[in-house]
Parts: sequence; structure tokens; C-alpha cells
Amino acid sequence: MKKIIGFLFVFLIMLQANAQKNISRDSGLVQFSGLLLSADSIIPIPFANIFISHRKYGTYSNLEGYFSFVAKKGDTILFTHVEFKNSYYVVPDTLTDHKYSIIKLMVQDTFFMPGVVVRAMPNRATFDHMFVTKTIPDDDLQRAKNNLERERLRELSSGGGPDASLAYKNMVNQYNQRALYSSGQIPPMNILNPFAWLQFFDAWKRGDYKSKSKPTPKVNPVSK
Repeated sequence: MKKIIGFLFVFLIMLQANAQKNISRDSGLVQFSGLLLSADSIIPIPFANIFISHRKYGTYSNLEGYFSFVAKKGDTILFTHVEFKNSYYVVPDTLTDHKYSIIKLMVQDTFFMPGVVVRAMPNRATFDHMFVTKTIPDDDLQRAKNNLERERLRELSSGGGPDASLAYKNMVNQYNQRALYSSGQIPPMNILNPFAWLQFFDAWKRGDYKSKSKPTPKVNPVSK
């Protein structure tokens, strides 16, 4: 019983596939594929528009110039590209197979634009006036020379402080110097440094550690 059911299932699948194939042939649908090349150099033409002229349905070619879409027998296919002339192709209506491939050559289109004359000034009088009064800016070489003058370099060096990267490098260098100075031994402590104690006593005598309190303002009593 299982063998009979399996045989019937396979038979129905084959019958359905054959029916779809016959329907596709009877409907006139064709898998239209091809390669789009230039006529002079046989180079693939990418991103060309390929569509059915009266239905506005189609596709575009890939980087290798290949395209593929479904069309009907007798359809007029239009090939367009910005660098080539428009070209047409009619799918034969006498095809017996549901697949059809072609190699389509397109002719490069060359068009000429009218000449354009570019003028800096509208008339000669304006040109003469601008030629006399216009201040011509310095070129790159002259600006480089101006930036390398001693006064300019001195002004730049004394005008601003260190930037963030330079300050970071200085801090790292100071830390490395302290680490190298006390390498292999206990870091020195200023509590045992006599010079530090001498500076402390001098500051104490000068009164640097006395609290500098602000005098309280005097308030005049209000007579009633």
C-alpha cells in the first residue's frame, strides 16, 4: 500500500511539472538572456537599461554586461545607455524552446556641444580698471617665505604655551627622570632634607603661615 501511494505521489509531481511546462510554452513566455557588448571594442557594457518597449518591464545589465528576464515571443526589447545609441531587438515568435540567448552589440554615441568662451571680465574697461587697482594675493612660495621669517618665527614661538601633547610629554619625562633617580633604592623623603627644613623656618619667620583674616566691617548704629 505504501509503495502504491509513493508511486502515485511521484506520478502526480511529474504530471504537474509537465503541465506547467506545456502552459509556459503555450503562453509564449521566454527566458530572454544575453550579453551586452560595445561594437567597436567588444567590452561589456554595465548598467544598461533593458526593457520591453510597450510594457516598460525589464532589467539592467551587470558589471559583465549579462542580463536575463522573462519576455514574450514577438516582444520588442529596447536597449538604452547614456554612452551608446538606443538599440532594439525583436524576440522571434517562431521559437520552440522557452529559453533564448543573444549577444547584443551597441554603437557608442558621440555628441558635440556648442563652444563656450569664458571671459574673466565683461568688457575691456572693467579689465583695465581691475588690472590697475586689483591687489594680487601672494602665491604659495611667497607665503612660505613670509612664514619662515625670523620675526614671524619668534612671534609664533613666544606667543603661545605648550600644547596638550607637549605638556603630556614633559610630564612623562619628569616621571621617568624621578623613577631613574631612585631606581634600585628607596625614594628620598623631604622630611629628612635639611634644605627643606631651612626653607620651612624661613617661611615661618616671615609669617607666611599666619592666617590673613579680613577685617570686619564697621556698622554704624541707627539712631531711633
